[in-house]
Amino acid sequence: MQGMHLLRLLIIAAAVMTASLATAADEPQLQEEVWALPLPIPTIAYVVRPVGDGPFPLAVMNHGVSLDSRQRSFFPLVEFRDAAMWFARRGYMVVAPSGPGYGAAALDVPEAGIFTVFFSKIGKCSNPNFHDAGLAAAQLNLWIIDYMAELKRIVPDNVIVIGQSAGGWGSIALSSANPPRVKAIVTFAAGRGGRVDGKPHNNCAPDKLVEAAGDFGRTSRVPMLWLYIENDTFFGPELSKRMHAAFTAAGGNAEYHLFPPHGGDGHFFVGSPDAVAIWSPIVGAFLDKHR
Repeated sequence: MQGMHLLRLLIIAAAVMTASLATAADEPQLQEEVWALPLPIPTIAYVVRPVGDGPFPLAVMNHGVSLDSRQRSFFPLVEFRDAAMWFARRGYMVVAPSGPGYGAAALDVPEAGIFTVFFSKIGKCSNPNFHDAGLAAAQLNLWIIDYMAELKRIVPDNVIVIGQSAGGWGSIALSSANPPRVKAIVTFAAGRGGRVDGKPHNNCAPDKLVEAAGDFGRTSRVPMLWLYIENDTFFGPELSKRMHAAFTAAGGNAEYHLFPPHGGDGHFFVGSPDAVAIWSPIVGAFLDKHR
């Protein structure tokens, strides 16, 4: 009953919060919404798109993961608003889901989110399962893509996927399945198991992370752009270069770009409004190349 009540509130919020955003004369007007997606695991998503009925190319945008259930309960619905708007101004319908286990956790069930539990755990650091955790996150993307195609709101064969941190790792996992509708994938600071116990540059089994990247690369053929930042305290340059080398050596198709230091911790680069002007020329050229 509580879940149904929340769903009704979210539907109302989607109607009330919808707003056209003024843009430059040569850019499309944008519309922001909150959607309740009736997927196998019901999901709340921030949506921003050009005004109109479409269909639009789809961009699915994935946030990272906090291993702290309390932090997941207060996770913002809109984490990368400026970045999402940049993609929307290029004509995409951007769907940014709130991951399972996020938001409004019940006090007596710390793993529960609005609708479901947090299911993309990696297990113990002594033997983490980066592979299955990535595929679990990738499944949510596949559900979103299929649902949006059924609604006929998107161009079904023109989808891109964007992910940051664990959301980027899930995007790398998604690439290993080569979904035919996905034309390109962009990741920012992708990985899992960073900052164990909150300590910078303290990674959970980095050799296993590199190994898992190679596993995904064996079947991945989707064009990818991997973006990292020098002062990332979760996945520093040495580790990210090892991941990329393993992925491409196994057959994966990924360009790698390392940005100079940004802010106090480059891991959150994509969430900074002032970073859009830094990464957008590279991302724009990549997307133009792989339309």
